[in-house]
Amino acid sequence: MKLLFIVNPISGGVNKEPFLKDAQQLCKRYGIALAIFRTTGKNDKEQIHQVLEKEKPDKVAAVGGDGTVLFSAICLLDSGLPLGIIPQGSANGMAKELQVNTNAIEALKDIIMSELYAGMDLLRVNGSYYSMHIGDVGINANLVKSFSEDKRRGMMTYSKYFVEELKKTKAFRVKVDIDGDTIEELCYMAAICNSGRYGTGVILNNQSNLFDGKFEIVLLREKNINTFIDAALTKFNESFYKAEHTRTFSGTHARIYFDEPRILQLDGEIIGAFAELEVEMLPGAIRMITCNRP
Repeated sequence: MKLLFIVNPISGGVNKEPFLKDAQQLCKRYGIALAIFRTTGKNDKEQIHQVLEKEKPDKVAAVGGDGTVLFSAICLLDSGLPLGIIPQGSANGMAKELQVNTNAIEALKDIIMSELYAGMDLLRVNGSYYSMHIGDVGINANLVKSFSEDKRRGMMTYSKYFVEELKKTKAFRVKVDIDGDTIEELCYMAAICNSGRYGTGVILNNQSNLFDGKFEIVLLREKNINTFIDAALTKFNESFYKAEHTRTFSGTHARIYFDEPRILQLDGEIIGAFAELEVEMLPGAIRMITCNRP
């Protein structure tokens, strides 16, 4: 067996080298060939394709956080290669969603031993951008943008921008065309969900399933202070977004129109400002290594 690690050296501020050293020893002990690719942010996708062609791995593991998992998945589209997760980021939302072992070496052992594969869905937005988890426009995306532009980190900085956005974000009009149905609504956030919860664990809706071939559009219609305090403190609250505060729609293709260009975040990354979004479901696009059937 040959494994390829796609490693983000800086994700989550976690030093990956101790794990990589242990992983190399484990693989050597059991006669498993291991190749390691460390991302640099420069031509990574093109270089990974070259490495895949050269190494011809049997399995690939994303070593990092949600961003590394998404990036690895995009690189493996149409390859048929199975992808596993070794959680080495900050939130590790996808790893939690898929019940990946939180111990990195144990997660590696599971990847080596498992022959269970499940076709996991992927979302494509405006033909060029991808999401495994959740994307949104409105109060959360504005918060993510403000926080990401500040060199300071930590809860104090986050809380500062949280309070600012809570005060200044106003309801905006959105029109959603989804699988032939049209909805117009005033909302504070429009979310695109492949998963039901953010990487922090905060639950957005209970309908989403990574393997069902559908996504959900969730419109937040009320700006409730207690609701957003729960979000800011990343509490695990099943009723975080109550039904009376939201409208949820499920489908496989949607167009979303805003009253003006608005900031979009996908899986925690700011993409840009858009007045219109096209959301497509790519069912079973990722051959995910699992230890439990979905």
